[in-house]
Parts: sequence; C-alpha cells; structure tokens
Amino acid sequence: MKRSININALTRPIIQTMQAYRSARLEFVESDREMILLDANENPFDTGLNRYPDPMQTKLKERLGIVKHVDPSNIFLGNGSDELISLMMVAFCEPKKDEVLLVPPTFGMYQVSANLNGVDTVEVPLIADFQLNVPEILARATDHTKLVFIPTPNNPTGNRFPMKDLKAIVEGFPGLVVIDEAYAEFSPGETAIDWLEDYHNVVVLQTFSKAQGLAGARVGMAFAHSEIITVLNKIKAPYNLNVLSQQAVFDRLDNADAVANEVQLMLKEKQVLVSEMQKLSYVKNIHPSDANFILIQVDDSQFRYNQLIEKGIVVRNPSNQYACENTLRISIGTATQNEALIAAFKTMDQ
Repeated sequence: MKRSININALTRPIIQTMQAYRSARLEFVESDREMILLDANENPFDTGLNRYPDPMQTKLKERLGIVKHVDPSNIFLGNGSDELISLMMVAFCEPKKDEVLLVPPTFGMYQVSANLNGVDTVEVPLIADFQLNVPEILARATDHTKLVFIPTPNNPTGNRFPMKDLKAIVEGFPGLVVIDEAYAEFSPGETAIDWLEDYHNVVVLQTFSKAQGLAGARVGMAFAHSEIITVLNKIKAPYNLNVLSQQAVFDRLDNADAVANEVQLMLKEKQVLVSEMQKLSYVKNIHPSDANFILIQVDDSQFRYNQLIEKGIVVRNPSNQYACENTLRISIGTATQNEALIAAFKTMDQ
C-alpha cells in the first residue's frame, strides 16, 4: 500500500506564505573556482573558520545520501534531534489549535518541545510489554493531530516496536508519523527510511549522538519526502550546523569500521551486564533491550540510585514516567566501567 499526503495542507498557513531568510552564502554556492568573497561581512583573514558554512550542508548530504541510500533532497540536518523535533512542531502545528500524539513512557523532549511551542499533547500509553496501542492511537487522532512521535528502539524502555505496528500507524494516521531511530545501529534491521518512497507522511529521525559517538557535535538527521524537507529548510536558522560538526561527521563516516566494532563491543557488554544483574536479589525485572542501555526494575529506585551516586556512578532514574515505577536506566559503558558498576551493585546486595 502506498500513501501520498498533501504536505502543503498540513503546513501552518503562516509558514506557507512567509519568505525565508536568504543568507549571503546561500545566494552564492561555492564552486571549484577561486572567488573573492566579500558578500557576508566575514573577517577576511584565514583562521580555518572565518567563513560561514554551507547553509544547506550540500557535500555532507551527498555523502549521507550514499551511506543511507536516499536522495540528498530527502535529507535535513540539524543541531541534534532536538532542533528537528522543534522545527516539526513549528512547521506543522498551529499553537493552541493543533496537537501532537505521544506514547508514554517516551523521550521527554517531545513534551518539552510541545510546551515551548504552545502545542497541545495527547497521550496513548504503551500497553503490556511496552507495546504500541495501535487501535487507540488511530482512534484518538483527529484532523488537528498533526504529528505522532514514536521512538524505536524506545527510550526509556529500550525495546523496538514491530514494523507491522509502525506501518499500520503510517497507513492510518491523518498527519505525519515521526519515527525516531536514534538507537537504530544497536538493533540493525529494517529502517523506516526504506518507506519514504511509498509513504509520504513518514519522517525518520536518526542521530550521530549515540552509536556514532558524536554527542558533543550535536548532529541530527531527518529523512522525509522532499516537500517536507523544503518546509524545514524554509524555517531553519541560516547556519544551523557549524563547520566543526560537519567535519566531525565526515571523519566518523571515514571510520565506519571503528563504529561497527564499538557497537559490537557495547552489545557484548550488555549481555555481560544483564547476566550479572540477574543474580542480584533487589533486581526484580530486566526489560528486553534493543538499544545501548537497559531498563531494570529494582526494589527502591531512589535508594539504589543514591547508593550508586555515593560510589561515583551515575545512572538514570526514570521512575516518574508512566509504568516505570522503581526503574533505573543504565547505559552500556566500556568493559572497565561495567566491571566497576557490577562490583558496586554486588556490594549493594549484602
């Protein structure tokens, strides 16, 4: 089943009619010919960073297009996924009128971004085993439900959602389905990027912050129909991705084998960590994980969290989230870090 959608009708009227700011460097795209650049009020003395970056990140998108097997026109790059999430709401959600649908427990920035942009949220909680309630998601959506955000693997639970459930939502949801694949490298398989040609209402988010090891560079990727990308390009900051971050991505792409090796090491360490935690009396449940972290249920999450802090180890306590009472979310570290964590856990079991 293929599905096209009227992107223009989903876009806020003010965004449809606005004139985008055109930066000096957008009007002139650098070529191989050496030019004297006197158009952007830059410092003319070469520091390596005295020139503005390409506002459209053309070369990087071309490289990513090869890696991801998509046309560069289907790629938008931003200052981490946080910028992408916010821009989606700015572009498609009329404040105090439209809404986004969330599936708690879920990534907290969706709610934060909605609050900042004056967009209402509606929640359809996950059901048993942290699975999507597909019928309720489709039943709850209205013409004002412009976006649904679904991270897979999910944060903080760690599990992937079945592709058939995601596809059912894509085929029945009236707005745009934002599938956040931040942890995709840790559970390789089918990606919703493969759906872009058939489903024009799909937006896939990925990032260089997790498996790629560039959290400090803040580089997020959105893959979508070219009309959606055009809308996002219209409202983004002129130079939203700096030269240093772009170069960091190029360097990391040149070391794809190292990234793959690091992922395998983390997955191996996850198995070790799970095996050791199963021996602890106060660990009540270890939820299945397709990511680089695990969610465990303990007897008293705040008590155990504080114990770890005293031992110099920081984990996450998401117990205030839906269905996450007395849980700890633990990122997979190096072998040395995990050995220290296991040792600390064992002393807490006495």
